[in-house]
Amino acid sequence: MFSLASPADSRARAAPESRARVAPLDNPHGTRPGLAPVRSARDRIAAIRLIKRLRVRGMGPKTGYTRARYGANWADTARGVPYARNGCGTRNDLLARDGEQVRYRRGSDCVVIAMSLRDPYTGRTIRWRKQRADQVQVDHVVPMSYGWRMGASRWPMAKRMRIANDPLNLIPVYGDANQAKGGSGPASWLPPLRRIRCAYVVRFAQVSLKYGLPVTRADKAVMLAQCR
Repeated sequence: MFSLASPADSRARAAPESRARVAPLDNPHGTRPGLAPVRSARDRIAAIRLIKRLRVRGMGPKTGYTRARYGANWADTARGVPYARNGCGTRNDLLARDGEQVRYRRGSDCVVIAMSLRDPYTGRTIRWRKQRADQVQVDHVVPMSYGWRMGASRWPMAKRMRIANDPLNLIPVYGDANQAKGGSGPASWLPPLRRIRCAYVVRFAQVSLKYGLPVTRADKAVMLAQCR
């Protein structure tokens, strides 16, 4: 059974009028819904300036990487990121942030069991139910294995937990698109929907800059090309 979301909820809930997806330059903390295209010439110039700030380096080995190196899945125990320690797992926070017509398990204001999602990566609308959980997956924009190879292997666990649960780095998307991406950087994978690609690489840059991660030279070149 389920209940409808309350607009007054203090977690990742948003009133209906605020459900419009937001472009990344207007959403620096990742707490507003979705990923809207970067449209204006002025914003594209700002996007290019942001991407140019990225450091570049070669990609290191994947040696020692496992998902567990970033803490438990969707842990609510990370410190210093929005929604952390609110009593609700990160995945449910993100489904509530980006979903429309969100429904919760009876007796819970946390566990999302149904919603409608406008997938930014493919443009399709998904009528999601918890019984088919993998139809919607929460993408790490900067993949954890990518981060590991670019320097996160040397971070303390607390910092890895932050990037793994930071809403700036998390977007609910169509599961097949997320599976196709895997641990790829922008030079190897971009969203199928072309109009969202500049927004996607801006978000990739925002996360990388926030956590001090470099990108490969090839990734930076592809990122710049998406916003020209």
